[in-house]
Amino acid sequence: MTTLAQVRAEVEAVYRRDSRRILATLIRLLGDFDLAEEAMHDAFFIAVERWQRDGIPHSPRAWLVSTGRFKAIDAVRRRARFDRSQADLIMLIEGQGQDPSEEELLADDRLRLIFTCCHPALAADAQVPLTLREVCDLTTEQIARAFLQTPATIAQRIVRAKAKIRDARIPYQVPELHELPERLESVLRVIYLVFNEGYSASSGEALLQQELSDEAIRLGRLLVQLLPDPEAVGLLALMLLQASRQCARSDAEGNLVLLDQQDRSLWDRAQISEGCELVRLALSSRAIGAYTVQAAIAAVHAEAATAEETDWAEIVGLYDVLLRHWPSAVVALNRAVALAKRDGPQAGLVAVEAILAGGELGDYHLAHAARAELHQQLGHVEEAREAWRQALVLTRQQPERRHIERRLRALD
Repeated sequence: MTTLAQVRAEVEAVYRRDSRRILATLIRLLGDFDLAEEAMHDAFFIAVERWQRDGIPHSPRAWLVSTGRFKAIDAVRRRARFDRSQADLIMLIEGQGQDPSEEELLADDRLRLIFTCCHPALAADAQVPLTLREVCDLTTEQIARAFLQTPATIAQRIVRAKAKIRDARIPYQVPELHELPERLESVLRVIYLVFNEGYSASSGEALLQQELSDEAIRLGRLLVQLLPDPEAVGLLALMLLQASRQCARSDAEGNLVLLDQQDRSLWDRAQISEGCELVRLALSSRAIGAYTVQAAIAAVHAEAATAEETDWAEIVGLYDVLLRHWPSAVVALNRAVALAKRDGPQAGLVAVEAILAGGELGDYHLAHAARAELHQQLGHVEEAREAWRQALVLTRQQPERRHIERRLRALD
């Protein structure tokens, strides 16, 4: 007979390793997020008693899916005695008779769940919290802290998104081939939003929220494993290459350290090696997208032993590709900064001024910071001071605010 300690250790290990996969399958089988979550927790609770008596099953994950499904059917049947509308739900659940022990089916369920959480019918501000909650198992409180929202606000968005999925009968499925480009784009966007909020928090005391960037990389790996699309590979490469610099982006006091001043011995060489290999893999396909080109830019930075050895000509050329095929004001701004490195601050300043004159980045603090930096390099003290002040007004992240305040003091 298996001891209680052994069973509890195994149950905890299965929960850590497989709970999200089990939940994804139960969501497909039951058609309801909340019912699936309740069924999963019931199954883990039952496992502690049954596995001690009967022994640990050969396939714990399949056992838990099957037990959770039958537990949910029992619960819905009890409700149906008082609510006849539950009868249709029972028929639906009982009709989902696929064998949950099939590994491929379980893997597909994780992919289905990601696409469901990122469905374009859901509000954009709900897609990220729902993905973090259901796919990554972050708590509502953790998500709220990450995005500086109240737990009640985040919980409300998640509840509304689940209700929308239920009421609109959004299917739990990977899109058809002809739908995939548009739907995959929203999944990649959500994953990259999660990464960016972890890599450079939009506001608050901390520069980094590594828990979020780690979760985004985990999601990226999962997506590449289940759906090896070239742009998914490109996004994973981009996240790994950017994350490789995390330890060097702030000093011991939590102050921002700019790229050209970072101690490159602190960069994670394993992540750089993997990221560069993935860039080569993505570039070898015929379907090169924006994330892949951005990853190629990050690879040029990563492969330079010192800031002075950075190949700015290649970086400007890659930004030209981005701007030609995926134009945006932010891409134009990044190209302008690279242009200043290649051709000098005056060339960069002309480009930045033109972008700001267009009006799209008037509220973007990094545009004003770039303008300030270039004016300062050219010795334009008053113009630099005014631009730094504009950047400071627009900045909500404390490490960036301290950096700008130091630049202003240096001017004085």
